Amino acid sequence: MAHSVQNSKMQPPLDPTLPTFRSGAVARMAGMPVSTLRIWEQRYQAIGPSTAPSGHRLYSAADVERVIVLRQLTQHGHAIGSLATLNVEQLQDLAQTRASAETASNAKPPMLSVSFRIVVVGSAMAQRLRLPAVLDRWAKPPQIVGAYDSLDEAVQAADALGGAPIDLLVWRASSLQDDAVAHLMATRDAWHAREVAVAYRFAVPTARDALVSAGASVVREPADDGALVAWLSSFGSAHVFAGSAPIGARNSGEPDHGIDRHLFDALTQGTSALPTPRFDDTALTRFASLSSSVACECPSHVAELLMQIASFESYSASCANRNLADAELHGYLQRVAGTARLLFEAALERVAVAEGLALP
Repeated sequence: MAHSVQNSKMQPPLDPTLPTFRSGAVARMAGMPVSTLRIWEQRYQAIGPSTAPSGHRLYSAADVERVIVLRQLTQHGHAIGSLATLNVEQLQDLAQTRASAETASNAKPPMLSVSFRIVVVGSAMAQRLRLPAVLDRWAKPPQIVGAYDSLDEAVQAADALGGAPIDLLVWRASSLQDDAVAHLMATRDAWHAREVAVAYRFAVPTARDALVSAGASVVREPADDGALVAWLSSFGSAHVFAGSAPIGARNSGEPDHGIDRHLFDALTQGTSALPTPRFDDTALTRFASLSSSVACECPSHVAELLMQIASFESYSASCANRNLADAELHGYLQRVAGTARLLFEAALERVAVAEGLALP
């Protein structure tokens, strides 16, 4: 026994530079797509894995550490192009500086004009949403209509309770399999949910893609409470003017303008005050530049559209009015632009969460 212990103590430590991990394993550990890892390697030379005789790329433990820090920094707004040439010590210093600044800033919670109704499937997510640390991040927390352990339980409860439609069905899934779509859509229909959000830990790619194709918002469960609230609040922002009737439902004799009745009233009659813009041009320009860190150009396009809409909203508000009819026209245009701005602000949140970018 003593000899065995002595031998184990004499064994050299594992070499952190030894190529061990394949790209799929590294991507899972960092919580990112393999395709993004390849872009970082080939386009930006941010990582330099070895190539095995079989042709597979192999990453060392040191490479994995570097990838994880890069992933954390890009999720908080840093462009991969500006990080690629930094060594791991510089990256860790940058991450520490960002974490200290974030703690000190005590950022304000996202402003949500109205509470929205949600059903949560997954006891862990329901408990998390009720934690004081999470509730404090909302201007107005959502109303949790029901919380259930499984989709089947949620369907049974919907059949028993009935009631008004909900705004959002939130499903926290430990793993997503190919049968997930049918079960989730059945639950959505049972509750007449306007939208569906899925937070998962592990997923079969075909199941994840099928859920996205079915209209669900699907993300790996955010570990950060701020990111979780930003993701969920983006659904609430889209319902600032939403009534209990689904879009498309009309009272008898009401003209069909293709939008919700309350939204139509707000636009034509000016009965609802629009919230002020959440992002200024400087912040949006900075956000647009982050699109270089991912393959998709949507972050840049949405930010640019939002700047144009906000500018037109401001222009309409300041237009000289020749008479009362002219003033009413410009007031109408201002409200139309303001409503479009609200929708694009919600879209910007969705894009930021989907691409792992920090909101401006």
